[in-house]
Amino acid sequence: MASSSRGRGVAGKTWPGSHMVSSTARRELGFPSLCLPQKTSYGFTNASLPLEGHSKSKMDNDSDEDVVDLAANSLLNKLIRQSLVESSHHVEVLQKDPRSPLYSVKTFEELQLKQELLRGIYAMGYNRPSKIQEMALPMMLACPRQNLIAQSQSGTGKTAAFVLAMLSSVSADKKFPQCLCLSPTYELAMQTGQVVERMGQFCVNVNVMYAVRGNRVSRALGITQQIVIGTPGTLLDWCFKWKLIDLTKICVFVLDEADVMIDTQGFSDQSIRIQRALQPGCQMLLFSATFEDFVWQFAERIIPEPNVIKLRTEELTLDNIRQFYVLCRHRSDKYRALCNIYGSITIGQAIIFCQTRQIAKWLTVEMMEDGHQVSLLSGELTVEQRAAIIQRFRDGKEKVLITTNVCARGIDVKQVTIVVNFDLPLNQDYEPNYETYLHRIGRTGRFGKKGLAFNMIEVDKLPLLMKIQEHFKSQIKELDPEDMDEIEKIEN
Repeated sequence: MASSSRGRGVAGKTWPGSHMVSSTARRELGFPSLCLPQKTSYGFTNASLPLEGHSKSKMDNDSDEDVVDLAANSLLNKLIRQSLVESSHHVEVLQKDPRSPLYSVKTFEELQLKQELLRGIYAMGYNRPSKIQEMALPMMLACPRQNLIAQSQSGTGKTAAFVLAMLSSVSADKKFPQCLCLSPTYELAMQTGQVVERMGQFCVNVNVMYAVRGNRVSRALGITQQIVIGTPGTLLDWCFKWKLIDLTKICVFVLDEADVMIDTQGFSDQSIRIQRALQPGCQMLLFSATFEDFVWQFAERIIPEPNVIKLRTEELTLDNIRQFYVLCRHRSDKYRALCNIYGSITIGQAIIFCQTRQIAKWLTVEMMEDGHQVSLLSGELTVEQRAAIIQRFRDGKEKVLITTNVCARGIDVKQVTIVVNFDLPLNQDYEPNYETYLHRIGRTGRFGKKGLAFNMIEVDKLPLLMKIQEHFKSQIKELDPEDMDEIEKIEN
């Protein structure tokens, strides 16, 4: 198995752990432009590297709130979930023909795969199919081919599932594209390609080509690789402008990260244009982490007569999370209250959410100066840097993670017992962002454990907190941060 025009590898950077930052250095740097490149809370260094698609000027504005980027979040989850996650979600299957028998498998041998594919699967460390693979693989490998729409998060084995379908369908002796996979970003395309290369390492004369920016192909030589993975814009040019790919010869079409694709302007239309040029017998597979109405509408439009696999997701609940609020006049009051709570309660690990990067950086410096082991996670870091920081936090190398909304969902750390809203999450209309609040404090109280959530509230924002209390029909108690006895009773 080989790749053509392999993309450059992106290695995660590492730095030493938390260090004390002198107040002199802090004053010299100045609060508004505080980036601390040489005073490395883990992950501060090279913080100016922007994510793909972001302009540097926008990324440099610390007073901005971090906007959650779906594509970056998807890649982040791929990086931090290198092994299969045991999903507790119930898998719901909707067949296009309800009369057809429903098959599932417990071993890869039951799928009657080629030996070279089995060797590739086991070399990747897969011992048995994941929950979604158990149901999806028999459909994807069936004869005749069946179309599939599947909901699946990163870490559930869905990439390996559709890669297996592609590798099972190609003919090594045919030197032209036979399988096409659309990914919303360069980085996600490269991630998928790496899975193809690893799983297909024993497949002789089966190769992958990357249709991504900067990869030029000679029209005279054409494309001889059987599997093409790329982004919609580049693939559209290769198919229609340069005539490098004959879409009538494609037997498997995969559209990965559909929710991210729709979120990116123009990508859904480009994807539909490619899909419409495919033959009726081409197998079409669509995957999405979420299935909101707009995703369903897109999926039903692009995938004819599909089988559907949905995950009945666990509802985030506040039932096992005790919530408190502290009234504060200034930011310094918030910090003093935070220190009192932190010093009085036994904490496994804590996540502190701030509304802007500026506040997050200020708080990080304050806590480091007081000797706390903390790390900072914000949107100006590359995805690889974020993944490294989260892994260190999971490993317990830092006890406190200070972050903006980039960490509000999707990051599960079992040891987190406390979540602090240093700032309330608000939307553009200056009203409570209920969904973000739910996902923020949902970082604690996971895996059946009890959790604590503290909200640091300015007096004028108390009505907004009361709206949150009313919305979730849950009690948020006031806490006196100067009453150490009261704080200590919280644990009991």
